Amino acid sequence: MSKLQNAFSHGKAFIPFITAGDPSLDVTEELIYAMEEAGANLIEIGIPFSDPVAEGVVIQKASKRALLSGTTTEKIFGMVERIRKNTDIPLAFMTYLNPILAYGKKQFLNIAGNLGMDALIVPDMPFEEQYELLPDCRANNIDLISLIAPTSKERIAKIAAGAQGFVYCVSSMGTTGVREKFSAEIRNMVAQVKEIKDIPCAVGFGISIPQQAREIASFSDGVIVGSAIVRIVEQYGSKAINHVRDYVCRMKEAIKE
Repeated sequence: MSKLQNAFSHGKAFIPFITAGDPSLDVTEELIYAMEEAGANLIEIGIPFSDPVAEGVVIQKASKRALLSGTTTEKIFGMVERIRKNTDIPLAFMTYLNPILAYGKKQFLNIAGNLGMDALIVPDMPFEEQYELLPDCRANNIDLISLIAPTSKERIAKIAAGAQGFVYCVSSMGTTGVREKFSAEIRNMVAQVKEIKDIPCAVGFGISIPQQAREIASFSDGVIVGSAIVRIVEQYGSKAINHVRDYVCRMKEAIKE
């Protein structure tokens, strides 16, 4: 069993997202340890980018702060190298195609694989264009995560058939950010994927409170939370670690079966 599969093998998975370098890479590293202690099963590390088209204002601002503080892909690799000396928790990079191509996709994925990264999420890369990265991902034992959304409709079967690791189910239209209500289509999307392939489905975009996490976890294999955590980091900066740990504890408790 791969580490990514293992993330979904102990009940419902809680998957937090943070922007690397906000407010600093040292704090990001401490946040990763704290979230693991609090029960996170897989952690998404966002590589900041100047034009994060899938993100709402909270994560856009976090990317800007991280870039202004001098965060680079090279420095993020250095942080992951340190992290891997202390924990083998499954880790995924979430970034855009441009930073990967600018770095050099073969070099980027070779380094990520050598660092022990488990997955890559690229929200602006359509499933039909995965050939750009898939060979190098496979060569480095990195799962390239497929996303489906309410607009995927007739494409869901094709995406599910080719998916690896887990399927990232986007809960609603638009960019990331906290929401009060979710589309009834999410449950149907998860069911459609399961009909095609026995693969974990994790739902993200907009989940922020325990009640929402519990509702989503009732029909999915995992819950992904980003903006709500990034907002805590924005509010408390370098003092956010205990606040994030407490939040992850509450969310994890809410999805326990």
